[in-house]
Amino acid sequence: MEEQQKRNIVIIGGGIIGCTTAYFLTRHPKFNPNLHTITLLEATAIAAGASGKAGGLLALWAYPQSLVPLSYRLHKELAIEHNGAERWGYRRVGCGTITATVTKDDLLARANKTSQPFSALPKREQNGTGLKSNDALPIQSSVSGAPAEGENGSDWQKLPKQDEDATSLLKPSVLPHDLDWFDSTVVQHYQEMGKPGATETAQVHPFHFTTSIAALAQEKGVDIRIGAKVTRLKYNSDKTEIIGLEYEDRKTGELCHIDEVTDVVVSAGPWTGKILPRTKIEGLRAHSVVYKADVTPYAVFTDIMLPADFVPEHRARKGQKRRHKRNVDPEVYARPFGEVYACGEPDPSIPLPETADLVQCDEDQCDDLTAYMGTVSPVLGTAPIKAKQACYLPRHMRFGSERDPVIGQSYVKGLWIASGHTCWGIQNGPGTGCLMAEMIMDGEAKSADIGELEPKKYKV
Repeated sequence: MEEQQKRNIVIIGGGIIGCTTAYFLTRHPKFNPNLHTITLLEATAIAAGASGKAGGLLALWAYPQSLVPLSYRLHKELAIEHNGAERWGYRRVGCGTITATVTKDDLLARANKTSQPFSALPKREQNGTGLKSNDALPIQSSVSGAPAEGENGSDWQKLPKQDEDATSLLKPSVLPHDLDWFDSTVVQHYQEMGKPGATETAQVHPFHFTTSIAALAQEKGVDIRIGAKVTRLKYNSDKTEIIGLEYEDRKTGELCHIDEVTDVVVSAGPWTGKILPRTKIEGLRAHSVVYKADVTPYAVFTDIMLPADFVPEHRARKGQKRRHKRNVDPEVYARPFGEVYACGEPDPSIPLPETADLVQCDEDQCDDLTAYMGTVSPVLGTAPIKAKQACYLPRHMRFGSERDPVIGQSYVKGLWIASGHTCWGIQNGPGTGCLMAEMIMDGEAKSADIGELEPKKYKV
């Protein structure tokens, strides 16, 4: 029998990747609590960032495909083993895209039913067009990119949920009869994900899933230290091997040290690039809202054409114009536990803060989301709002464009990287954690071939 060596493993980051890595290390056949020490360091709280504020969508059509099938299967197995349906809301959902055109008459009719005001663009002065100051000017759609006169809105920028391969799987369909929380009178088209059995879609509640996986890892002996912000990695004299690290205890301000480490896994989401700048992993802010509403389980990508003179009520009250042109594309997911989650476009204007608890939320952007969703869903238009929030997606940026996540060992012995999953961190968390455990304990990834994701490919 092969003699096992002592290992002192430190995981940086209490998001889904760090927590699943800790979980699968403790479930690995070679894990021996008498020989192996696992410490997880988190600067704020478990699931404080995107892992607690994501949508929780799981899909076989996600990317990268080298990782997706394994991770999707592991989600199902984890749910069976640990009662995930009740503990973190694991379930299958329908998924598709709607195209809707909303007219001023539609909104006026809705307002008459709900006593909600309809706002047009702020009044303009008399101009040379022949229109009075409160008449609506025609606006070209975002396809042409030409804004209307007097409008300073921008094109809606989609989150990178659907790549070309995923989009090609859509097939025309009628609006499902049980998708009754959308207004069928404004929806022209519904496209359902095709290839039954090959393009399944499911979901979890991301906060409950991440915190549950962390608790399961802790039960097996993982030392989780909250408020531990890593400030420095320690290397040997020629920087070819990791030997320790330093972190700040944010409660006391004390600098703490962990020495004689054998492995460090940097899975700090968008903060990975702060710890290891050469990874080229950075954060991209995205806003979302959570409704209190119990609706049928669907994940819906929208394409909404708004009236030419529509402006969200919260902006009209401030005398502002709307932020976007006529086409907007929010995503909305019914969630377990009586919630509906909607998210909007990425926002690159605010840089990544030092820690997740310092993330700023622009409430106006959240209110834009609720205004847009209210034009196509009377249910959401009147539902209470449980949360308005923002988080940063971890993006792996190389050569000016977004790349696949980075998973594996760097050129430094014992230094591992698992980050850059963008909006598919929850989907790909179990697969990443499983493979990280295999690479650390077995010396190689056995459950999937992810050579294309190795840090060494990018000279990290």
